[in-house]
Amino acid sequence: MKAVIQRVTSASVVVDGETVGRIGQGIMILLGVEKGDDESKAGWLVDKICGLRIFCDEEGKMNRSVVDIGGSLLVVSQFTLAGNCTKGKRPSFDTAASADEGKRLYDCFVAAAGRSGLPVETGIFQADMQVALVNDGPVTFILER
Repeated sequence: MKAVIQRVTSASVVVDGETVGRIGQGIMILLGVEKGDDESKAGWLVDKICGLRIFCDEEGKMNRSVVDIGGSLLVVSQFTLAGNCTKGKRPSFDTAASADEGKRLYDCFVAAAGRSGLPVETGIFQADMQVALVNDGPVTFILER
C-alpha cells in the first residue's frame, strides 16, 4: 500500500462538475493499493499518517500532528501509484490490486481513518477526478507499507 500525503490549507475533489469532497487545513492522501496488501497495512498507514508531526508549532517547528491541530483528511484513490515506470515508455500496473480488492481495501482505509475521530472526506473510487489543493509548505511525503 502506498500513500502520497500532502499538508494542505485546503483541498477538494470534483467528479462530473460536482464537488464530492472538500477539506480545509489537514492532509490530502493519495492512496494506491497493490497485490498482497491487507487490512493491517491500511490500519498501520492510517495510524502513521494521523501521528506524523508535520504541522508547525508556535516556534515554526514541525511538531504537531493532524490530530493535534484538529485538521481533516481527504482520501483519494490513486491507482497509478502502483505503476512501474522502470522499463519502456508505458507504465506497467502488474502490481496493482484488482478493482474489487482495491475498492475493499480503500474502503477499509477510509473506515480506519474515520475511527481516528478526524473529519474524513473522499473522492469516488475509479472515477475520473479533478483534484485541487493548496500544498502548505510545500510539505509532501511518500509512505509505503
